[in-house]
Amino acid sequence: MRIETDLREDLLILPGLMCDAGMFAATLAAFPQARAIDDHYAGADAIEAMAEHVLASAPACFALIGHSMGARVALEVVARAPDRVTRLMIADTGVHGVREGEAESRHALRDLGRREGFDRLVDAWLPPMVGEAARVDAELMVALRAMCLRAGQAVFEAQTQALLHRPDTDAVLEAPACPVAVVVGAEDQWSSVAQHQAIAARIAGAALHVIAGAGHMAPAEKPEDFNTLIREWLDARVPAIPLTT
Repeated sequence: MRIETDLREDLLILPGLMCDAGMFAATLAAFPQARAIDDHYAGADAIEAMAEHVLASAPACFALIGHSMGARVALEVVARAPDRVTRLMIADTGVHGVREGEAESRHALRDLGRREGFDRLVDAWLPPMVGEAARVDAELMVALRAMCLRAGQAVFEAQTQALLHRPDTDAVLEAPACPVAVVVGAEDQWSSVAQHQAIAARIAGAALHVIAGAGHMAPAEKPEDFNTLIREWLDARVPAIPLTT
């Protein structure tokens, strides 16, 4: 039996740090076949455990979108179940290992939350994560802040632990099991356009898409542009893959 890929194929979306399905509200409304992981990966504190959590409830075969930390989870999903992912989109992310000073920076945020409250952590972290237009969009910022607050300190600390012990992605990048699209907001200060150009250059046949006027939270900042990319991505035919039995 073979899977035919079209606009109705199952679509699974993996959110990033402190994010949930709220990040993709417009996408979930536009694509009825889409589902976003909405439980913060059950509090997992390792990328590998997050990937196993995703696979436990995923369809037999599916298209996969990962945003930010969720893209790292998506790459681990592909590494563990390459025969189940029909195509992959990674957005506003990185594939490098832990950089000098990264642990200190992440722990400083953790300690701010412990010392002054989780709302202070969110208020320090969130504004630089969006583009210029989003920062003055009160309705959007209220929604994004509420989403982050839903995560809570314990989830933030678990996800920070996961990011600081993230697995190597070289094997997936060098021999992807499916077509890959790379997406980034033009104003992403956390994971730059140049970083995504380098990612796309490492992946055979990868397409790079830059969303104008968006920062790191591009799916929520520019949902119409993001959804257009998804439609084009889903509409592109890929080789059917066999179902394992």
